[in-house]
Amino acid sequence: MFWFLLIAMVAVVAAVTLVLLGSGGASGGGLTEPQPEQLADPLPYERPLTRADIDRLRLPPALRGYRMAEVDDTLDRLAAELAERDARIAELEAALAGARAAAVAAQEASAPQDQRPERKDLR
Repeated sequence: MFWFLLIAMVAVVAAVTLVLLGSGGASGGGLTEPQPEQLADPLPYERPLTRADIDRLRLPPALRGYRMAEVDDTLDRLAAELAERDARIAELEAALAGARAAAVAAQEASAPQDQRPERKDLR
């Protein structure tokens, strides 16, 4: 009985080993080298980010949470794009304020003399 159990155990271990390592059949067999986990849907670099890009973003989990380097890279990219947009918004607001001031000045200059508001000298 002892020999039967020993032979059965060796057969089971051999079968499991063959399954795990592959039998070298048509597929070439063996375990494949694990691929490093990367962003499933990386952020596009050829255009500015949109809300949909951020909504689709999924960071791959690591053993204890997330990979700090990938999270830091993603946050750095988002911060840079937000800073760029803030600068562009400020530039456009300044240009708009200048255009409004120029339009008001042009409108006042082109108004007939009798329609201009009177300025009283308070000397």
